[in-house]
Amino acid sequence: MTDSNTPSPGPGRAKSQKEWKKWLFENVTSGALALIIVLMIRSSIVEPFKIPSGSMIPTLFIGDHIFVNKFAYGIKLPFSDWVLDEPLYLVKRDPPKRGDIVVFLFPKDESLHYIKRVIGVPGDTIEVRNKVLFINQNPVARDPLALPESESILKRLDDPKYAQGNMDVFTEHLDKADHLMMTEKNNYMGENSGPIVVPPNSLFVMGDNRDFSNDSRFWGFVPMRNVKGKAMVIWLSLWISFSDSQFFFRPDRIGTVLH
Repeated sequence: MTDSNTPSPGPGRAKSQKEWKKWLFENVTSGALALIIVLMIRSSIVEPFKIPSGSMIPTLFIGDHIFVNKFAYGIKLPFSDWVLDEPLYLVKRDPPKRGDIVVFLFPKDESLHYIKRVIGVPGDTIEVRNKVLFINQNPVARDPLALPESESILKRLDDPKYAQGNMDVFTEHLDKADHLMMTEKNNYMGENSGPIVVPPNSLFVMGDNRDFSNDSRFWGFVPMRNVKGKAMVIWLSLWISFSDSQFFFRPDRIGTVLH
């Protein structure tokens, strides 16, 4: 029995509930579709990464945010690298070459992403003698960076261990990929390494900050299947550390094309 004083739902209220359900369905559907598209883009086209360490200084600073080209070496079936040991390629392109900066799954712990420069490709013999890189018994040419440019880079790092008196900064001529790299004058841990031959379907990688890089000299090769993409461009350079009271914002690095 209905209380005569209780208003019964009229057509206006029923219509309002129907419109609300329609609105909710449309928005949930469009949101899910947008999420799927974003995940497909991250899986197969482009993905952002933040640089957490200094192993690629002076090319990449701590706090640089970069875009990684996921289809540089082929067009992957979306999500295939998330569920399979090796991604499925719809179209395969040339594999990574010497000088490329690549993001990859760390072979010793594939939950971690690393970023390094490709130094050796399958069949190459890699050796380091007195901090000079040799590929197939040939030294890789390098030129000291002009003092004003070197001082400018090291000053921006704002770190005592990178003082001008401690570091040597070079332009290294690796095939056609000229890039900056540096060594520490008093660090001899990576002074000599190899010779070692890069096996099939593998890469030998190193950081541009040669004496502060945990790379193939110490833990071995990167399987080709672990490569996620090629670093393209810096889209933001921002580092905030509350524990160390550090704040760095480098707007002039935004838009820097990586090579």
